[in-house]
Amino acid sequence: MLELQRTDFALVELTLYLDTHPTDMQAVQQFNQLAQRRRQIANEFEMRYGPLMQFGHSYSRFPWQWVETPWPWQV
Repeated sequence: MLELQRTDFALVELTLYLDTHPTDMQAVQQFNQLAQRRRQIANEFEMRYGPLMQFGHSYSRFPWQWVETPWPWQV
């Protein structure tokens, strides 16, 4: 969870930077690498603990997992 939070923080900061520096190729590449890494981290987390997000951003195994998985702050 900590690695996921760190990656999310970096992505938010890069998003803010890229809003004012859209032609910084190195920042765009770093953003894309972090976005890919975030997807990997989130997938690993969800396989171990269950879905992170609702509204179709995460899949649920059967039976429905939302009532059984720990909250992010419980991990």
